[in-house]
Amino acid sequence: MTRRRAFRFGFYGPALAAILLLVVQGGALSFQGSSPLPAAPGPYPDRIILTWSADPSTTMSVTWRTDTTVSEAFAEIAEADDGPDFGKKARRVQATTERYETNTGPAHSHSVTFTGLRPGGIYLYRVGAGKHWSEWNQFRTAGRPGEPLTFLYLGDVQSEIYSLWSRVIRRAFAAAPDARFIVYAGDLINNNDRDEQWGEFHAGAGFIHRMLPVLAAPGNHEYSLSDRRISVNWRPQFTFPMNGPTGLEETCYYLDIQDVRLVVLNSVVHRSEQAGWLEKVLSGSSHRWKIAVFHHPIYSSARGRDNKELRELWQPLFDKYGVDLVLQGHDHTYARTGPRRFDGPARDGGGTVYVNSVSGAKMYALDPHDVFERVAEDTQLFQVIRIEGDRLSFEAHTATGTLYDAFQLRKRADGKNEFRSLAPASAPRRRKAA
Repeated sequence: MTRRRAFRFGFYGPALAAILLLVVQGGALSFQGSSPLPAAPGPYPDRIILTWSADPSTTMSVTWRTDTTVSEAFAEIAEADDGPDFGKKARRVQATTERYETNTGPAHSHSVTFTGLRPGGIYLYRVGAGKHWSEWNQFRTAGRPGEPLTFLYLGDVQSEIYSLWSRVIRRAFAAAPDARFIVYAGDLINNNDRDEQWGEFHAGAGFIHRMLPVLAAPGNHEYSLSDRRISVNWRPQFTFPMNGPTGLEETCYYLDIQDVRLVVLNSVVHRSEQAGWLEKVLSGSSHRWKIAVFHHPIYSSARGRDNKELRELWQPLFDKYGVDLVLQGHDHTYARTGPRRFDGPARDGGGTVYVNSVSGAKMYALDPHDVFERVAEDTQLFQVIRIEGDRLSFEAHTATGTLYDAFQLRKRADGKNEFRSLAPASAPRRRKAA
């Protein structure tokens, strides 16, 4: 990274200042104003992102981008050491490479899945080819069942990603240094095929996506309005499980992470086709905790944005198979229920807690249904979820790190939950009158 220095420009100040705003990436120049983001790929790896596509305790997937001159790429991995000589023991894995086209031109996507890793192990890896390699990055695999687990959940990113969202993901990383992964509930960008917005998403997170694996559900903004097609960037830049319904590859999937079965659903297309698959995935799980993630909320925080079809398709399955928590986005507000079933509040234990949240800068006004216990508008948030044995703890923090909402679920011997609200006594955050 280039160190920034202060200069006295004198007469040539304006011209030199403009030159400093030009970004050089692989020989390509682009004017980016206050966001020095590479528009086009070069021979050096960029947009490096960790994901999981198989057992999170023994594997890790990494995906990155280069220009099309790099036709053969590699990843190297070594178990972490306290000294600098770990690289001598690194093993090399050849990447799978595919070409894809965006509005900024052609690129190559490279991906590797490391296997044979230790549960809870710390590893270092780098990616590249020839003389063009990334730095060494560090990650930790998921642990074994029964061990504590912490992860982050973020709602819509969508707009002013680099300038205004970046602080939220960075504050979340600082707030939960023990987090093992990040869940996104869709709308990572605003315009599905605008490659520069995907560049903002990667740059806004900085090194974080290189250290914490990402699991994401698609939102409506990842799809084109005309033909309901997923962004050309989605599959080349993410390596997700391929265990979902046919036609929804890497947009609908599930993973078993320690004591959690995490189910990612696609609420944009083919909703009814996912119901049968969802029932099989939930009925086949003996995990202590079941969590679902998707974009469009079962309960909207705006009365004009109700998702009745989703509620009728999926909520009875959440009830039947004891889904504990559902994480959503789309409404650009914060809204959290208590435990609920399809027919109303769950007063005898059990039920599912539903949360909608937003991490980006695009905000909507609240017009909530009466199902919510804690709401907020005009507020960027991140959520920290901790699971330890029979206890799940949920915290929602504002962009400055202030605790805004919290609750706990305690799993009883009969499989039902005892719910305890720990929300601060502060008044709900509402839009100020003009």
